Amino acid sequence: MLKALIKRLCAGAILSLLLSVQAIADLASLEYVTQSLRLPDREVSVRLPAGFKLELLTTLKQPRLMTFADNGDLLIGSKSGNVYRLPPPYTDPQVLVRTGDYPHSVAVREGELLIARTDGLYRAPYQPGEEHIDPGAVTLVARLPAGGGHSSRTVAIGPDNRVYLGLGISGNCSDEYLSDSYPFQDRRGGILVLDESREQPQWKPFASGLRNPVGFDWHPQTGNLYAANNGPDHLGYDQPPEYFSRLTEGSFHGMPWFQFNGTGIRRDPCIDNPPPRPIDEVTAPVATFPARNAPMGVAFVPDGGLMPVLEGSAIVALHGSWGTRPAGGARGDPATRRPPGLVAVRFSDGEAQLVDDLVRGFQLPDGKRWARPVGVAIGPDGALYFTSDGGVNGLFRLAPVSSRSTDREPG
Repeated sequence: MLKALIKRLCAGAILSLLLSVQAIADLASLEYVTQSLRLPDREVSVRLPAGFKLELLTTLKQPRLMTFADNGDLLIGSKSGNVYRLPPPYTDPQVLVRTGDYPHSVAVREGELLIARTDGLYRAPYQPGEEHIDPGAVTLVARLPAGGGHSSRTVAIGPDNRVYLGLGISGNCSDEYLSDSYPFQDRRGGILVLDESREQPQWKPFASGLRNPVGFDWHPQTGNLYAANNGPDHLGYDQPPEYFSRLTEGSFHGMPWFQFNGTGIRRDPCIDNPPPRPIDEVTAPVATFPARNAPMGVAFVPDGGLMPVLEGSAIVALHGSWGTRPAGGARGDPATRRPPGLVAVRFSDGEAQLVDDLVRGFQLPDGKRWARPVGVAIGPDGALYFTSDGGVNGLFRLAPVSSRSTDREPG
């Protein structure tokens, strides 16, 4: 009986592998071209999909994540303390409100603007098209733990109209976890959802064990939530890979107690305190990026966005590493740093299958960077918009064009 069971399990694994290989084979490959792009101080070359054009729309001060309002206005948070408003065609930025602190991201719900700052979620009355919000109208909704590293806070409205927020732990191995059993200041590392059933809204854990989930979004067909996650720096330049994970209510992703090494979940010896949940409850990522890529914003491509072969794919901004070989930090050779980029996590039948480059070339051969993608969003016109907060601080657009004069490269 045992031999028969093993035989059935092996047959099932082989069938699953064959189906996965077939799903990858069914995904149309991308073809790439090289484009010259004029910046304020230089001309650079970028590698992007054939039939598309990249352009710099405007400069901004330390822009971060962004969202589109129902009327087409683009709203962008920033590390400068400004929340920007850009009406179409997104070339004339205006300061919608200056909050101070760090309004990393914003979200729009009927009648209000939600602003995620390091120490809390804030709101202000807002109607799409408004050109200015009085800073005095910005009020606290719910406090958040602050202090330490990973000070960004990402807010988004889910398909269920609930408010979701992502925040990271303060370091590589901080004993922090989303649970009432931890002190308030240590309730970090994952995605929270706001319970608004009470007079004073309160945060509830949604998914835990994520070191720094800066970007997250919902798949347009399945409605499943996915997040990118920054891995720690203490395991070298090649481990662990950066995560792209499916999140479900109550899911545990292991960090800092456990790491995915590319093949399986392993205990991380950097933290001695016992993990809040066992290793067999850790959810493995559905896709990975090489270590030290620092994934940031995530945006799924809806039907009619970008190009048909990318519909249902997740666009992820890779900020690029700070660490360098052989010494690390600022002492190593900058040319060895992991370069910034934009990638597409390709899906088939609602499942992640592979990761393809979308735009590359932000890092020059000597290691200098003319852009570092942070926020990504698909506009009402189907184009991809992304912010950069390194090199050029500004807003870029990747959109299809009718013809190109550059030579094609194999994907």
